[in-house]
Amino acid sequence: MVTAPRKFEFELVSPEQLVFSEPVDMAVVPGADGDFGVLAGHSPLISTLRPGVLQIWQGDVVEQSLFVAGGFAEVNEERCTVLADEAIPVSSIDPTLVTAEIEELEAELPGEVDPVAKKLIETRLNIARAKLWAAKVPTTH
Repeated sequence: MVTAPRKFEFELVSPEQLVFSEPVDMAVVPGADGDFGVLAGHSPLISTLRPGVLQIWQGDVVEQSLFVAGGFAEVNEERCTVLADEAIPVSSIDPTLVTAEIEELEAELPGEVDPVAKKLIETRLNIARAKLWAAKVPTTH
């Protein structure tokens, strides 16, 4: 007898809103040390996130692909909660706007002498580059 895979509660929260909250079959999360998949019964884990694509799976289909700019994920056997600095559907990323943002940030960088401001620009630039990459990679729907 084949049994259906167990689902687990998945919640994605950004500073502005609850982005997603429902039972899922799997989530693939962009951890700081690499992507990791979460299934029901996963060992407890806390991870920081890097800018990248978070995928939400139902069955063998990616139901949603969302770009997250960073944050934290907490996983246990029954739940995965992602607190993202920013979370937007990959499909809503406009590569032209992101390319313009990258060019603007790259132009600011060489002239910045304040180390804190320079680090902030570098962080924003890394996020924008990851967002542009996410917009160009085909999703598995």
